[in-house]
Amino acid sequence: MTNRFEVKASLAVDDAGTIAGLAWPFGTPDRVGDMIEPGAFKGASAPLPMLAFHNPSAPVGTWNSITEKADGLHVSGRLLVDDVERAREVRALVRAGAITGLSIGFSTRKAITRKGGGRTIKSLDLVEISLVTIPMHPGARVSGVKSAEAAIALAEAINRAAAALKVRN
Repeated sequence: MTNRFEVKASLAVDDAGTIAGLAWPFGTPDRVGDMIEPGAFKGASAPLPMLAFHNPSAPVGTWNSITEKADGLHVSGRLLVDDVERAREVRALVRAGAITGLSIGFSTRKAITRKGGGRTIKSLDLVEISLVTIPMHPGARVSGVKSAEAAIALAEAINRAAAALKVRN
């Protein structure tokens, strides 16, 4: 068992700071050849700190949902845009496309070194997930930003349609 802290890791955000992404895709190695196996995130639970650029002095929110699916580790959470200036800055950077990646911070519990380089990580302790410009895993990306504007526009359209139906009846 190693005590080394490691950073590895996709992304989208709405006006309220809701954000979701793929923190680790299964089946392909990261930039140093490491692969994390399905089941390795078994002990991960929410809430988990959301950091800016793996800086422990820069928490910007919390991850409220951490779910391992067949294709990888999916997360969703909330940037604290109402309370933390840095969270508002990060939201702006995500919207502008300057921050597009997620990267996980973890301690390896069990891994096998493969011939030719890299490891197959079988078990780990997930300690944080950061918003980053360049993730260690090229497939770790922000996948969805909910848009409050789009939701409001949809609600307004539904209200107009409902009002029109009432007028006809």
